[in-house]
Amino acid sequence: MSLAVVGAVSVAMFGSTAGWIVILAWLASGALVFHRPTELAFARHVLKLRRPLAEERARLEPVWREVTARAGVEADTYELMIENSTDLNAMAAAGHVVGVTTYALNRIPSSNLAAVLAHELGHHTGGHAWAGLLGYWYSLPGRIAWTLTRGLARVALAVARVFSFAGTGLVYLFMGAFVVFGFIAAWYITIPLVLAPYLLAAAGRRGELRADQQSAALGFAPEMAQVLHHFQAEQDAAKAHAAAQGKKLREPGGLAKLLSSHPDNYTRLRALEPYLQPIR
Repeated sequence: MSLAVVGAVSVAMFGSTAGWIVILAWLASGALVFHRPTELAFARHVLKLRRPLAEERARLEPVWREVTARAGVEADTYELMIENSTDLNAMAAAGHVVGVTTYALNRIPSSNLAAVLAHELGHHTGGHAWAGLLGYWYSLPGRIAWTLTRGLARVALAVARVFSFAGTGLVYLFMGAFVVFGFIAAWYITIPLVLAPYLLAAAGRRGELRADQQSAALGFAPEMAQVLHHFQAEQDAAKAHAAAQGKKLREPGGLAKLLSSHPDNYTRLRALEPYLQPIR
């Protein structure tokens, strides 16, 4: 979708010859994700990560060096960064960035923090971070076009409602015909566009399980299980709090589960069970 958008806009604005140069330049721009300063700029401005303070680095670096030593990886290969957040979380960002929240840094034991960092290292060594950043970059034109299209559709519907009910019906009819025509005339774009979110989510869930296994293979299986139990306890507490107020949290439906980039906690815990068995 992004390629179609970039191609159409480039050819329309610059002509066929210059348009192809713009398209090739856009394709080549993906190499920037392998550029360290670009990665750090992405982490700071898009993901809102920051460099650790001196006391934060003193807490984080020894744990990180233990993890990388077990993995046989140079600790300085990756940049440690901090996210100001009250959630227990971490991320493998760009190609060489490992981010942790202030909660994870200050509120959980070092052993559990090591398990979390080993999980993120697994994302890096598995290539998930590169793939995620490349996917984000190359999907931007398509996502911008999709956002503009939805905005125009909302404006058209709002204007039609002002004038008449029949006008609203005509707008819906036109939009439906446009969608059907798109599926027929450009099925090679629309079908992948519909399937892509589900396929990418499935790949994300598989990547999470592999990163868990990487953490477990480095000897952090019990600690990783404790972190997952912590996540489940937070979800259970949120449900109990809602129930006490007479509310009920909506459980994700089938489609929502298929679009989730993370497996549920029970699935992740089951995948860790082989690493938790005592050695005979």
